[in-house]
Amino acid sequence: MEMEEWFGASRNSEDESQKSSPLKSLKIDLDYYSDSIKEISLEIMAEGLSAYPIFIAHQHVVNVGEPILDHVELKTNWSINASTFEEFVESNIIKEDRKDAFIKKYKRAQDFMCLFVVVPEGANFVFYPYK
Repeated sequence: MEMEEWFGASRNSEDESQKSSPLKSLKIDLDYYSDSIKEISLEIMAEGLSAYPIFIAHQHVVNVGEPILDHVELKTNWSINASTFEEFVESNIIKEDRKDAFIKKYKRAQDFMCLFVVVPEGANFVFYPYK
């Protein structure tokens, strides 16, 4: 899923359409974090940890990955944890039978950050270009 698909107007009730999506603040934070995330992504690949870095964007505590950017410390809205495809498979977030499909959809890590965006309604993968 592309980030722009997450920012469309709500098709639900009028009240929901008037609320500001938390994903708009995520876009702002990702633009701010872009260089740091790219650097860590390249390190993960260069050190042979994984060919598929994954970054978890969250506003609450999550138990996946290692914290790298803390929203409280940085006075932003979103925190970012660094992880890998392998950890997601081990944690059963990516099911064994979906591994090949995930790898086929994975975009070039030098150009896009792979994000697992966690919101109260659930979580989903998003590929967002580095700035």
